[in-house]
Amino acid sequence: MIGRAIGMPAKAKILRIARRIGLLAALAIATVSTAAFASQQPILAFAARVAGDDARTRVVIDFEQKPDFVIHYVDGPERIIVDLSASAFGFPAGDLAPRGLFKDIRYGTMGSDSARMVFTVNRPVKLVMAEVQKNEERGFRLVLDAEMTTKEQFATILKSQDWNTSAAVLPQDVGPVVEDGVFTVAVDAGHGGIDAGASGATTKTPEKTVTLDFARLLAERLNKVDGVKAFLTREEDTFLSLSQRVTIARQKHADLFISLHADTLAQKDIRGATIYTLSDKASDRMAENLAARENLSDQLAGFSIDSGPPEVADILLDLTRRETQAFSVALADNVVKSFEGQVGLINNPHRQANFQVLRAPDIPSVLLEMGFLSNPEDEKLLLDEGWRAKVAALVADAVDRYRRRSVANGG
Repeated sequence: MIGRAIGMPAKAKILRIARRIGLLAALAIATVSTAAFASQQPILAFAARVAGDDARTRVVIDFEQKPDFVIHYVDGPERIIVDLSASAFGFPAGDLAPRGLFKDIRYGTMGSDSARMVFTVNRPVKLVMAEVQKNEERGFRLVLDAEMTTKEQFATILKSQDWNTSAAVLPQDVGPVVEDGVFTVAVDAGHGGIDAGASGATTKTPEKTVTLDFARLLAERLNKVDGVKAFLTREEDTFLSLSQRVTIARQKHADLFISLHADTLAQKDIRGATIYTLSDKASDRMAENLAARENLSDQLAGFSIDSGPPEVADILLDLTRRETQAFSVALADNVVKSFEGQVGLINNPHRQANFQVLRAPDIPSVLLEMGFLSNPEDEKLLLDEGWRAKVAALVADAVDRYRRRSVANGG
């Protein structure tokens, strides 16, 4: 019978499981041959860990021997079921505490020859990886990578799965795709929903409104460029976590990610546009402070999911590739050149900081600070439709130049 594993010392739990295994063994010996029973010996699952967030979550279970498994999806509530060959769960229950996409994780034996894990999810998900890998030091590990998906795709998975076989693992939707002849741009309107962002110095207009208005205009302008297709990460006043924004871009095969913001500063006289690219080390104090504030977006919205303890950091998203970062810098330089003499820029307009929303490992990404709502003159421009149209055209031109050079270089 499956139930949530109760907290107890690992050694005590193993002894309890051992007693249960002994009882099963005694019953089995009376009816089956020694060879048949050997095939039903439970495999010890000796360690487990979960890491990730509300967009992508990974579960890793370490086994003494290689386990067999099958996967199925169920609805009402939405769950993923993983049926395993006979297994004894010998790790502390806290090691498999739900986090990220999972709001409940249960596991247990299903008789003498099988075990089951049930993952209840916070939102529709799909498994983009489910495989057993050889550990270097001891045994094998079952790795399950879950990624958020739409209700429509989850419903499709439910209808298409065959309960006589394991459900298909859907490939992860990642990677810039220029080969299809379409250059796809994710236009990300910063903030949204409960996270209003900054507010105008005089009109008190929220940043989330400014960014969405400009995002719609920019996407419309980009979609008029031959060979370019733009989409919005959010199309209305809704909250998206920083990780969800990046995942949406990757799922839709974005070749480029542009995040739009209009922040405030304590120094009211500072004004002008800034373009940011990702760096572990901020280029200056202002960039560092701005990134710190933007990275708190999830917490400010009352929505923050711990990624997991430091010792499992190796199972989170891959590090940003150097090539991707070089492309991001190239795009930023193109935007700066387009703005020069046309749009006001702050000193050293291309800056770097550790923005979480720019961390897609395989999509060149920039954050455009269109101006500062804390400055009355910038605020006036940000709310002016004619100025927004001009800036959108300049950004679209910069993207088109970047795209043509990228395609010409085979990138």
